[in-house]
Amino acid sequence: MNVPNDGNKISRPSEGREGFTLIEMLLVLVILASLAAVVVPRLAGRGEQAKVTAALSQLNVFETALDAFEVDNGYFPDGGSGLEDLVEQPRNANDWRGPYLKRGVPSDPWGNDYQYDYPGKHNAYGYDLMSMGPDGREGGDDDITNYDE
Repeated sequence: MNVPNDGNKISRPSEGREGFTLIEMLLVLVILASLAAVVVPRLAGRGEQAKVTAALSQLNVFETALDAFEVDNGYFPDGGSGLEDLVEQPRNANDWRGPYLKRGVPSDPWGNDYQYDYPGKHNAYGYDLMSMGPDGREGGDDDITNYDE
């Protein structure tokens, strides 16, 4: 039922509900908090997992480039100049057909340099590749390598 408006008063229906009660608002907040408590932990680890996957993929790219370098030149780059030999031709690489990495040598997903050793300490007849992982230090269970420790 509407009250006629005489111009000075705002008319409102006298029957019916307007807005939400405090209890209804709190109930909605509890439901949203419960959903967040279930969903957020499942999504939180995905970023770190994606970085580990990216580092493993980059190690595979390095392996392919190093193998191509070895096929062309008959040897792997030494540990001194390391992965830079895949981008810039070393003096003693007469059959170099690079660059073997088109965009230079990237950093790992945590902003650290990848480690390359030839001859490898873990791969006696090959090379060792490693990302030091999230902590940025060699050793520990977060290192990502092309060998089994």
